[in-house]
Amino acid sequence: MRHTIRTTTLICLICSAAAIAAAVPAEAAERHRVRAVGQNGTGFVAGGRTAEGAAYLRGRGVTRNAEGTTLRSGGVYRGPDGGVAARAGQTTRGTDGNLTHQSGFAAQGANGGSIQSSDSVTRSADGTSGSRTTTATGAGGNSYVGTTSYNPQTGVTHTATCTDAAGNPIPCR
Repeated sequence: MRHTIRTTTLICLICSAAAIAAAVPAEAAERHRVRAVGQNGTGFVAGGRTAEGAAYLRGRGVTRNAEGTTLRSGGVYRGPDGGVAARAGQTTRGTDGNLTHQSGFAAQGANGGSIQSSDSVTRSADGTSGSRTTTATGAGGNSYVGTTSYNPQTGVTHTATCTDAAGNPIPCR
């Protein structure tokens, strides 16, 4: 079974961090951690808030079953200035020895700039292949969209597009 990390998942993680940060009074600096152990795996979730108003929530879990071993992790952070970031990833080693990894992150600065990136890598008897796509938008509205891919047959390829705030193409630097 293949799981993908979607932008909506990252947005949900960011919203969760904001909700947790809002639930704790700003003057309270505290940390919490919960660990769980089950028949097919283990995991933990941890979170906290600083006296300055930053907050975080992170977690990790390992599952072992007939298909192999999967490690999932993620986290969200809210800075004292209002910037937020989230990351999630999953790595699976199948019983056949194949490895797959998928991850992504998103961040929104307090000034309005944002970035999103996701990647996928597979290692099998046929070799290693993968790709990463990144989208970034500055506070002024200029943006970058780039994709880098690798596969054993074609090697590395990279494409990039940059636009100004009005959507006109501009040189990527």
